[in-house]
Amino acid sequence: MYPNANARANPERPCIIMAGSGETISYGELDARANRLAHLLRATGLGPADHFSIFMENNSRFIEACSAGERSGLYYTCINSYLTPEEVAYIIDNSRSRVLITSAAKREVAVAAAALCPDLELCLIVDGPEATVEVGGVPVTLKNLDIATAAHPDTPIADECAGVAMLYSSGTTGRPKGILRPLPDVPPDQPTPLFGFLNGLWHYREGMVYLSPAPLYHSAPQAAVGLTLRNGGTAVIMERFDPEQFLALVERHRITHSQLVPTMFSRMLKLPEAVRQRYDLSSLEIAIHAAAPCPAQVKEQMIEWWGPIIHEYYGATEGLGFTACDSTEWLAHRGTVGRVMLGDLHILDDDMQPCPTGTPGTIWFRTATPFEYFDDPEKTRDARSPDGEMSTVGDVGYVDEDGFLYLTDRATFMIISGGVNIYPQECENLLITHPKVADAAVFGVPNPDLGEEVKAVIQLMPGNDPDDATTAELLAFCADHLARQKCPRSIDYEAELPRLPTGKLYKRLLRDRYWTDHANRIV
Repeated sequence: MYPNANARANPERPCIIMAGSGETISYGELDARANRLAHLLRATGLGPADHFSIFMENNSRFIEACSAGERSGLYYTCINSYLTPEEVAYIIDNSRSRVLITSAAKREVAVAAAALCPDLELCLIVDGPEATVEVGGVPVTLKNLDIATAAHPDTPIADECAGVAMLYSSGTTGRPKGILRPLPDVPPDQPTPLFGFLNGLWHYREGMVYLSPAPLYHSAPQAAVGLTLRNGGTAVIMERFDPEQFLALVERHRITHSQLVPTMFSRMLKLPEAVRQRYDLSSLEIAIHAAAPCPAQVKEQMIEWWGPIIHEYYGATEGLGFTACDSTEWLAHRGTVGRVMLGDLHILDDDMQPCPTGTPGTIWFRTATPFEYFDDPEKTRDARSPDGEMSTVGDVGYVDEDGFLYLTDRATFMIISGGVNIYPQECENLLITHPKVADAAVFGVPNPDLGEEVKAVIQLMPGNDPDDATTAELLAFCADHLARQKCPRSIDYEAELPRLPTGKLYKRLLRDRYWTDHANRIV
């Protein structure tokens, strides 16, 4: 997020364009605003390795806040904009953030969270009035960002140094964890080795136009937008994803690069054929996807539609390792997430012994980049092998004889039914291809005989009824394509599944309902 050289060379070039409003921020404007904010952070007392948080929806000022952190040697934490006040307060406190930057749209949640954070020194709002609000007897003062920075220069701070994001895990299986990497001892305009690697892998270039359809608080959009700015490109930011708007934006702005998640593919594929063919997508050079498993049928249809420009990668915010493949490699190894590009991959069983080729086990890496879970040595130890040489985030997969990695599921979501291990991802990938299914979650629920049985929870496409006939149709669809033990025994329906815009499914929120009731009945 540090565009300094481009700001000097092309100050009038569009840097950020908001997709919905059309608001445009030039390189010169972004650089000046980020410099003023960096001065304010220093004046507040934040020095290198201190922390601040950003809690905003996608808007034009989000990048400015990140850019200020990257030029002042600070850790900046971008907080999921859909969290509750208590969840936001946990991250502010846990990250030891001394400053919070929020927006008018998130004001109510931000104020309620700030009231729970006694160590917070300054709350800035980017597009709202200054005010002091009392919450539960605790006064919270909001300072307008533009007023607070007006007295500060738009030139760089004297001690510019590289800062980095300290992002939090999505918390789909428990409390979110802050992922801390060492601050690089380099000037802010010098890219890290990881960013240099990604820049080449994803064919980023000067003059590119990147379409960002995902929330900016997530690590993938952070990296992609940051690299776009370092290359002097233009980032078109969608306030929220809409499948037809995405296609229209590609045509309107002649988009060259984008990064998506599989649910976005699925929703575009379910548009009427006439809508899908209405827009000119010929400017697209590369479309990258990750963050969640992509059903093979969905990916095949996307390659057929967009051509062999689709690249996939597997990694984690922790930076343990990295695999990648292009369309040609994927078609030759259907379902893979690629070969290892960074890190040293090992597939190990529960006894930490290597699994044979083709046999699933826990995915471990001799870590490509050092990390720790912030202020939590116990969780850091839990993610490491006994000798401390390898790390895992709990994903399960296997490697084929050509060295391509395939994901099976998270170990946390494995179902043990009658002593048989069942990974629900395969059933989820199948269900999402059914024309009546908008989204699907599969997990284990209590069964008095088998221990667990397979349950599916479905979000239907508009115009479909969650009746017995639909259930019978979906169960028959599973039976036609899956072994009996992998098929759901029953299906429930939700108006909308708790899936993050990043593609992550909060499956725990669904599954816990069934297990909580079971525990209560036992007691």
